[in-house]
Amino acid sequence: MKKRYSFLAAVIVLGLIVNSCKKTGQTPIATLFTGGTWKLASIEVKDYIGNTGIRDTTMNDTCSQYFTFNIDKTCTYANFNCITQTAQGTWALTQNQLYLNASITLKDTSKTGTAQPFINSQIQTLGQYSMVLNTGDIAPNYSLTKPRRIVVYGFVRQTSVAGK
Repeated sequence: MKKRYSFLAAVIVLGLIVNSCKKTGQTPIATLFTGGTWKLASIEVKDYIGNTGIRDTTMNDTCSQYFTFNIDKTCTYANFNCITQTAQGTWALTQNQLYLNASITLKDTSKTGTAQPFINSQIQTLGQYSMVLNTGDIAPNYSLTKPRRIVVYGFVRQTSVAGK
């Protein structure tokens, strides 16, 4: 009888170990991206010459902009720069998981008419309910005499998106 309980306990422990080792194919960081839709909450434009800040502007968009990341590494962005649009692309994290590469081309009001603002984004913060991405001149090595611009996008997670 004692052997039977020992065998049963061993099977249960083995089952728990095997179940706890299941792989989802995603890192914990990637899982945070794909857990819902991200709504744009703020845009901040920071202008520098070298490492000296010369201007810091907070933009207030009156429209709702949404960024969605899917498990299959596709993504969509809706209403970029308050232009009614939904663009699709792909996304990936760099090996060190500090940068997001989202190859999504969006309509813009610039001279070229399009933009890829998230093609190389530095992940400033990422949590269950908020995400902050730095875009623009984010290279770690920069000239101390040339102007540079960093655009900071702040997003909050939406559990359900009305009208989308």
